[in-house]
Amino acid sequence: MNLHALVDALRGSPGFAHKRDIGDVMDALGRALPGGMQDMAQAVAIGDDCAAIADPSGEGWLLFAIEGLVEQFVSRMPWFAGYCGVMVNVSDICAMGGRPIAVVDALWSDGADASSPVLEGMAAASARYGVPIVGGHSNHRAAHGQLAVAILGRAKRLITSFNAQPGDDLILAVDLRGAYEEPYPYWNASTRAPAERLRGDIELLPQLAEAGLCDAGKDVSMAGLIGTALMLLECSKVGAAIDLDAVPRPDGVPLLRWLLSFPSFGYLLSVRPAHADRVIARFGERDIAAARIGHLTASPEVWLIRQHDRALLWNVAEQPFILAATTAHADVEAAHG
Repeated sequence: MNLHALVDALRGSPGFAHKRDIGDVMDALGRALPGGMQDMAQAVAIGDDCAAIADPSGEGWLLFAIEGLVEQFVSRMPWFAGYCGVMVNVSDICAMGGRPIAVVDALWSDGADASSPVLEGMAAASARYGVPIVGGHSNHRAAHGQLAVAILGRAKRLITSFNAQPGDDLILAVDLRGAYEEPYPYWNASTRAPAERLRGDIELLPQLAEAGLCDAGKDVSMAGLIGTALMLLECSKVGAAIDLDAVPRPDGVPLLRWLLSFPSFGYLLSVRPAHADRVIARFGERDIAAARIGHLTASPEVWLIRQHDRALLWNVAEQPFILAATTAHADVEAAHG
């Protein structure tokens, strides 16, 4: 597949489509709230992995997030869906430089038997990551299975989607010690890993934040590596040149499949060049693959590079990805005076 065909495949992928739905929700909230999006003001703007709320103790931030699992995923892989409900929330907390405190869930099913494997998966992840399930909501009289899991965490220093700067190195850190949950795009490096290793690995992100080595980034989500990069770049109003040949990936996995994969441990970080080697080394010490895969630019254009070819993927100032269209339009107006 040539680079331009790969760009077209990324733009048309389900992961991109699901993330672009976020903009519609933000538009609706902005229209419905009396003060618009200002009524949802917090430590970081809407569009990050978690809400960041000033801790009443006066030290750091409380982090609050929720994930809903796709109905088809819950019905086809109930145990793994339950496991992922906890795992992806833990990842969101860590992506913002935090440590998870506890989770709650909302579970609908057609009978108690149907809910059991989901709950067993949640319990397994809770035990392995050391994050307790402290309550929730259940309904055993629903026509279809549905699952949502919410999480609370705490951060001393934040990593956010709004701090990326022109000139930063774009670093991908991803655990390649896994395998696909075939035939799906889920790269699972968690369920068979030692619990002690998992807990040590998720400690890396808050340690990087607290050491002042990184203040911008996101976890790689269902939009895949490139979709996650677009979310980060759009929030920070910057662009990037991304070298696809530099992306760490498992042996034998086709490039497009990997770019659209959802890894159980994957983080995209925007790092000042002076800190990049130390950040990469921190991951390497735990046998996690990490590499510079690009650099950020003041221009809002996002370019993909492969061998000697370049292709424009997106202009984050002209075409909203996850931000509300009204917000993006205002940004463009301001940029053009």
